[in-house]
Amino acid sequence: MTSVEFGLDTFGDVTVGTDGEPLSYAQVIRNVIEQAVLADEVGVDGFGLGEHHRDDFAVSAPEIVLAAIAARTLRIRLGTAVTVLSSDDPVRVYERFATLDAVSRGRAEIILGRGSFTESFPLFGYDLADYDQLFSEKADLMAELLTEGPVTWSGTVRPPLKDQQVYPKTESGRLKTSIGVGGSPESVVRAARHGLPLVLAVIGGDPARFAPYVELYHRALDQFELPRQPVAVHAPGFVAATDDEAIETLWPHAQKSITRIGAERGWPPLTRDRFEADIKEGAWHVGSPETVAAKIARTVSVLGIQRFDLKYSAGTLPHEAMMTAIHLYGTEVIPRVRELLAAQRTTAG
Repeated sequence: MTSVEFGLDTFGDVTVGTDGEPLSYAQVIRNVIEQAVLADEVGVDGFGLGEHHRDDFAVSAPEIVLAAIAARTLRIRLGTAVTVLSSDDPVRVYERFATLDAVSRGRAEIILGRGSFTESFPLFGYDLADYDQLFSEKADLMAELLTEGPVTWSGTVRPPLKDQQVYPKTESGRLKTSIGVGGSPESVVRAARHGLPLVLAVIGGDPARFAPYVELYHRALDQFELPRQPVAVHAPGFVAATDDEAIETLWPHAQKSITRIGAERGWPPLTRDRFEADIKEGAWHVGSPETVAAKIARTVSVLGIQRFDLKYSAGTLPHEAMMTAIHLYGTEVIPRVRELLAAQRTTAG
């Protein structure tokens, strides 16, 4: 717990302006850059961008946006949440992020995932029937590429490589890379098999229910005779001056977004009671700085994680509200979480 890091994630949701009308994709992307600059200024450790290819999200090429952010920031780590490896080419993923690593002076990081949205599969000509095989084989190849040596690999999803060098090489010799999972034991074990750090997407239910996955990950690393790796959590949330303000500001935007996605996936519409219950006992970390800090401290403690990333965007939630949340997260929430974790260590000791 002494080295816990705190990040922010966004999917570049298409937001509304002061007139209630949707902003252009271009303006949303420019706003995301401003959000990342503020996150750097207020001391947030990492900033992650999701990759999507649908009309309610503006960011389809996160590494380009991250490069723009790199030019305007000094210290914050810049990554993805997630890179949909299944519908991409691992060689190109490595090349793009090695380039971002150079531009940012070693601040690039990748979270590889299968993707909870599937729109990229038909867009790039992949069959959803190959969902598992695509990610499994491409993760194997990505693990080889991360060694930054000659790569020999063969599989069924792309042409083979034999003693192939891939450029540019990074200054550190390795890109910081994790595997993001949504709760599949097989995915947890896959991350361990490759010796890569684990990121758990906690988007529903009590975060404590993910403790068995953390334990499974550590057991798998031990069985593979690999060193322990850090575990991170990505979870939704929002910070405002008071609990009531946070809930009232977030509710209409979260309700619209989650209900739309739910309709696509066969979920019932999000109700206000369900929303407030998930804030109180579930995955949402929403409220005043003190309330959010207390819940993050609990999540960190109960899971024994080394990083917490707050997914601060939610549907059409306006840019100005997110800027306020970022400021509060960096200046009040993170310092308070560190105080709470330190107090827990003192009590335990």
